[in-house]
Amino acid sequence: MRIAYLDCASGISGDMTVAALVDAGVEELALETAINSLRLPGVRIEFETVMRGGFRARHMKVHHPEQHAHRYLADIYEILDRADELTIRQRLLAKRIFQEIAIAEAHVHGSTMEKIHFHEVGAIDSIVDITAAAVGFDLLGVDEILASPTPTGRGDVMIAHGRCRIPTPGTAELLKGIPLAQEDLPYELTTPTGAAILRVLVNRFTLGVPEMVIEKVGHGAGTRDMPERANILRLFVGEAIADPESDTVLLMETNLDDVSGEVIGYVREQLATAGAFDVWLTSIDMKKNRPGVLLSLLCHPADGPKLEAILFTETGTLGIRRSIMRRSKRTRQSVIVETEFGPVEGKLGLGTQLAPSFAPEFESCRQVAELAGRPIREIYRAAEAAYLVSGTQPQKSIAPEKIATRHSHDHSHDHSHDHSHDHSHDHSHDHSHDHSHDHSHDHSHDHSHDHSHDHSHDHSHDHSHDHSHDHSHDHSHDHSHDHSHDHSHDHGRSEHKQP
Repeated sequence: MRIAYLDCASGISGDMTVAALVDAGVEELALETAINSLRLPGVRIEFETVMRGGFRARHMKVHHPEQHAHRYLADIYEILDRADELTIRQRLLAKRIFQEIAIAEAHVHGSTMEKIHFHEVGAIDSIVDITAAAVGFDLLGVDEILASPTPTGRGDVMIAHGRCRIPTPGTAELLKGIPLAQEDLPYELTTPTGAAILRVLVNRFTLGVPEMVIEKVGHGAGTRDMPERANILRLFVGEAIADPESDTVLLMETNLDDVSGEVIGYVREQLATAGAFDVWLTSIDMKKNRPGVLLSLLCHPADGPKLEAILFTETGTLGIRRSIMRRSKRTRQSVIVETEFGPVEGKLGLGTQLAPSFAPEFESCRQVAELAGRPIREIYRAAEAAYLVSGTQPQKSIAPEKIATRHSHDHSHDHSHDHSHDHSHDHSHDHSHDHSHDHSHDHSHDHSHDHSHDHSHDHSHDHSHDHSHDHSHDHSHDHSHDHSHDHSHDHGRSEHKQP
């Protein structure tokens, strides 16, 4: 399995991330083409080789004219939607990063995502950083992204709302659930964009470089040349050594017989937010014939202490059982399929001895169903059908645009059946990947029927019926139905640079 590891010893920002991607092999031209497709007047990117703390690294500069506009999330989505050089996955990743920033800012300012206007993170260079990072990681073609704990730095920083303590409120909100490292340097080491990139793109965190065979190492430089240490983000790319189909998990259990249902529901939410993989309840009989519940959870061993603290504090339990166990699992890959209602995210389950399996993501199906005004079960069926039609086979790295029906993969089937009986049938079916069907039926009996059906993706149907019997009947029906659905549905999770 191909993996990438972000070593955030000096923190992380958007420009450091993009520069590290380029140094690790992502083509500069591909990123320049993507940024140019945003159609932002006077904006261009430039990469240069610099020295940081005595080490060579790449640095990205964003050139743009003076600007004072504050943008809303819808404005940024519009910019991304008009970028015709972005793939569906790249656009979706960029939107998810911005969406996470909007969620954090809305929480901090007591507002909603739609009403939040971006300041630093809505600036041109942040739009460029986030878009380039989304494109770069997509082109890197890895199956999993890991990262080290990241330091925030210390001191104060000036933002649009005045002087704030590091980490700023928005950055702190984005860093919820992300392991932090202590680094006593008087700078902002992790920016809002860097925190959002970690939140959206990183699958798991580890204290050191994971078991892997390193193929490439990219060095992305921050803007400041710090005297205390090299201001560099390192990106390791290579093949994982550890078995990707198994890992170690911690099982924690406690018996409860004096906690209300309301409190248990609240505790489950707290545990899930704090990193539990799964939390479930089992009805049990306890001493003195009291009905109770067994609360069980699975988590990463490193998250055990904080989850244990939640259980002790919120439930009042006097004991928690802990078991370390090995877990077998299928390799998972996020994919996107294109349905008639819009793109739907899903998980692809892979395994060396197993056929691939596809499962649509509930949240993605829910949002598409709401936009389309259709039952969610219909969206599920459409997503599963789109995956089956694509004929995708497991690969080292599956590009979602190859799974989506938007690709120009043509497999046509021509089935001709000629039955000489009291009647004859001629069936011609031509299925192309755009879901256009042409069915011709010629029935010769005491009467003849000619049915022409042309089904294109806009759901237009033309039915002609010609019946000849002992007496003549000519029935001509022309039914045209045009159901055009355009659901532009991408999900996103900004930036002042590292000083």
